Amino acid sequence: MGESREQWNAAVWLVDRHVDAGDGDRAAIVSQGRTLSYHHVQRMVLQAATGLRAAEVRQEERVAMMVRDSPAFVAAFLGAMRIGAVPVPMNPLLPGRDLAVITADARARVAVISTTVADRIDDILAGAPELERIIIADDVMTVGAAVDSVPDGATQSWADFLISGDPTDDDPFPTWFESPGFWLCTSGSTGQPKLAMHRHGDIRVTCETYSTAVLKAEANDRFFSVGPMFHAYGLGNSLTFPFSVGATTILEPTRPPTPQLVTDIVASTEPTLFFCIPTFYAALNAADLPGDTFASVRYGVSAAEPLPAETFHRFEERYGVTVLDGIGSTEMLHIYLSNSGTDLRPGTSGVPVVGYHVKVVDEDGAEQPVGEPGQLLVRGDSMATGYWCRNEINRATFDGPWMRTGDLYVADSDGFYTYLGRVDDMLRVGGEWVSPAEVEGVLIEHPSVLEAAVVGEADDDGLIRPVAFVIAQDGGTSNALADELAEFCNDRLAGFKRPRRYELRSELPKTATGKIQRFRLRT
Repeated sequence: MGESREQWNAAVWLVDRHVDAGDGDRAAIVSQGRTLSYHHVQRMVLQAATGLRAAEVRQEERVAMMVRDSPAFVAAFLGAMRIGAVPVPMNPLLPGRDLAVITADARARVAVISTTVADRIDDILAGAPELERIIIADDVMTVGAAVDSVPDGATQSWADFLISGDPTDDDPFPTWFESPGFWLCTSGSTGQPKLAMHRHGDIRVTCETYSTAVLKAEANDRFFSVGPMFHAYGLGNSLTFPFSVGATTILEPTRPPTPQLVTDIVASTEPTLFFCIPTFYAALNAADLPGDTFASVRYGVSAAEPLPAETFHRFEERYGVTVLDGIGSTEMLHIYLSNSGTDLRPGTSGVPVVGYHVKVVDEDGAEQPVGEPGQLLVRGDSMATGYWCRNEINRATFDGPWMRTGDLYVADSDGFYTYLGRVDDMLRVGGEWVSPAEVEGVLIEHPSVLEAAVVGEADDDGLIRPVAFVIAQDGGTSNALADELAEFCNDRLAGFKRPRRYELRSELPKTATGKIQRFRLRT
C-alpha cells in the first residue's frame, strides 16, 4: 500500500469513515464534562480545514501548533492534514523563545495556539519572522476567547477562524499514503529540537500494529492518556488510536496533571485503556488513592522510559491492573517493542510488535548473539522519512531501512528485550560495563524508594564510579535512607556496580514528557 498513489487521507480515515458508516452519533471526545460525537468532530475538522484554506495555507506548508489537549487540537491537527498541509505540534508550556525557534525552523506562516500561550505571542513573533497569523484556540470547546495586549492584525479568534472559510469547500486534498503528513518535535533527553517528518500512512501503520494487534482496541474502548498529544506517544493514545476504531478519547488540557486530577477523571469517565509514563505510575503508587481507582481499566500502558519491575508489581498489587510496558520513539511514531496480555515479562520492554523488526549490534554494526548487549536498531513501515534540515544527524540515525535508536539492549533466549540505558549513559567501571537501568531497578526494589537515577562521577583518582540520586516514597531527604540503600545494594549488586554515594532529592530533572535528564545530574 505504501507505494500506491491511490488517494488516501489520514483525516478522512480517522473521522469521515465512521460518519459514512453510520456511526456519527458515537462519542468521539469527552473533555471538561462535555461529549462530542463523530458528527461534531467532523464538522469541527471541516471548519478548521476551510479556515486554513481561507488563511491561504498551501499543501505541504507547515502549520505550527501550540495547543493543549483539547477538541481544538483535534480540529487543527486533522484540519491541516485534510487540506494536505503539515501540522507541527509543539509543547505549549515552552517559553516563547523556544516556541519561536521551532516555528522558524518549520518556516510556518500560520500558527494555532491555546489561550494560555497568548502571553508569549510577542516573543514568538520576534523569533519567527515568517509567522503572519496566529489563531487563538480555546482549550475547552470551540468558543473564541478574548485576549488582551496582542499585536493588531496578527491574531484571529477561534470562533472567527472556524467560520472564515467557504463551508462548501470541504473536499480533502488528494493526498496518498506516502504524502507528507505531520512533523513532531524530538530531542530525546538532551539536545536541540529536531523535526521528525511523518507521512499520512504512518498513522495507519501504528494503529493496525500496536493499537489493534497489541491492545486489541475496539469501538467500545475509552482511551485516557496522561502523556500530552504534542508528543508521539500521546498523539497515538489520545487521537489516532481511538479514532482508528471509532472509540472515545478523554482529553484533559490541564498540565502538569496530578494524581488527584487523574483519579477524578478516571472516576467520572471510566476509561478502559490508561496510558502514562513510569514516573507517573510511581507517583500513583505513592498517592493515597482507593484500591478500586482503576477498576474500569482493562490495561495500563507505559512508555517513554522503561518501567521498573518493582513499579509494575506495586501498581498491579494495589490497583489490580496489568501495565504493558514498551519502548517507542518519535521517529517510529509509537511503540515497536512491547509486552502484551499474552507475552508479559515485567522489567523488560517485551518483544517486537508485529510489523517491526529489531536487532542488537556492536560498535562495528555486527549483530550480537543472544545475551550480549549492544545498540538497538529498528525498522518498520512507520519510520519517519528523516529530520527536517538535519542532514548530518539523518546520516547518523537512519541507515537504509534501519534506525539507530541510541538505546542499549540485550535480548534473551525467549525473545524478550531488556533496556540497559542510552549509549551515552553506560558506565565503564574498572574495565566492566555498568547499566544505570539495572542499578536503578535494584534501588526501586527498596520499599522506601519512589524513583532513582544513576550516573557516573569521577572519584578522587579520576576513576568513574556510579552515583545514585534517589527520591524517597515520603519525599524526605534523610541520610538514614542512604545508609540503608548502601547495605541493600551490597546484597544485590556486584561491587563495581554499587553506587559510591547516594543523594536524596525531592525531585529529579525531567523533560516535558517525563524522561529523566541524567546529563543534568552529572557534575
